[in-house]
Amino acid sequence: MEELKKMDLTEFAKLLDSRKRRSLMRGLTDPQKNLLEGVRNEEKYIKTHARDMVVLPEMVGSKIGIHNGKDFAEVEIKPEMIGMFLGELAETRKSVDHSAPGLGATRTSKHVPLK
Repeated sequence: MEELKKMDLTEFAKLLDSRKRRSLMRGLTDPQKNLLEGVRNEEKYIKTHARDMVVLPEMVGSKIGIHNGKDFAEVEIKPEMIGMFLGELAETRKSVDHSAPGLGATRTSKHVPLK
């Protein structure tokens, strides 16, 4: 872990797969730079819309609020998350549990088998 933190961004990018390596080598966008500045300033909780940011070793231990389209999902960055995109850590869709048929349902859709 200490070796990863001492690495330069280009050296670290060589350890990643091609898509993430290319993303880092093209340079960081403004929202990504702002997120990295917040992490380096050791802010307690940082909110971001930058779901395309690759988790870097210097982010380990920080709490980041990742926007999922509706609100911010709080994620604490752990060493296992290094090299993942932030978007992979915050789900954008929630599971739906369907119960009984709703108002205006037809007779056939109200049929529930006994088994």
